[in-house]
Amino acid sequence: MIHLIWLLKGVLIILAGTLLLRVAGRKSISQMTLAQTIIMISLGTLLIQPVSNKDMGTTFAIAASLILTLLAMELGQLLFHPLELWITGKAVVVIENGTLHIKNMRKLRLTTAQLETRLRQEGIAFISDVKWATLEPSGQIGYELMDHKKPLTRADFASLQDDAPTPTLPSPPGNLFEKVASPKKQ
Repeated sequence: MIHLIWLLKGVLIILAGTLLLRVAGRKSISQMTLAQTIIMISLGTLLIQPVSNKDMGTTFAIAASLILTLLAMELGQLLFHPLELWITGKAVVVIENGTLHIKNMRKLRLTTAQLETRLRQEGIAFISDVKWATLEPSGQIGYELMDHKKPLTRADFASLQDDAPTPTLPSPPGNLFEKVASPKKQ
């Protein structure tokens, strides 16, 4: 009987945790803000408490209050821009016109080697190939390549085709297909 109670508790914990996380929204860890990450870690720690503690109601009430706090913070960020800047932060320029912003990198505690690693993961070999790059609040790198390093787009290709002269090939004498279809009898 005790095993059945523990099994039901486990199922209830998983269902409640899933419901709470669905309400909180789905983002990967790399896309979460600092506040979201703290709340999600707290939820993970809190949801394990009923296994050692018999008071599941209090645990779920606290978890629900954490989610409501998260939702209130996100709503506040949507309504008040200064609150968004304070909670989430803003993108910080780390490269401009192929040159590192050392002062901003120091504030972010980002080394040149770490930045180069992230750029290589994006397929960028040299810092000088980057027109600008920012470290986003999510921790991702946003960037634009120098014009001469940007990949060719369909629009670029169409523009090149429009500008290029159209070659004219001399037409062969006679109809080639008639000659193949009806060869001369010998």
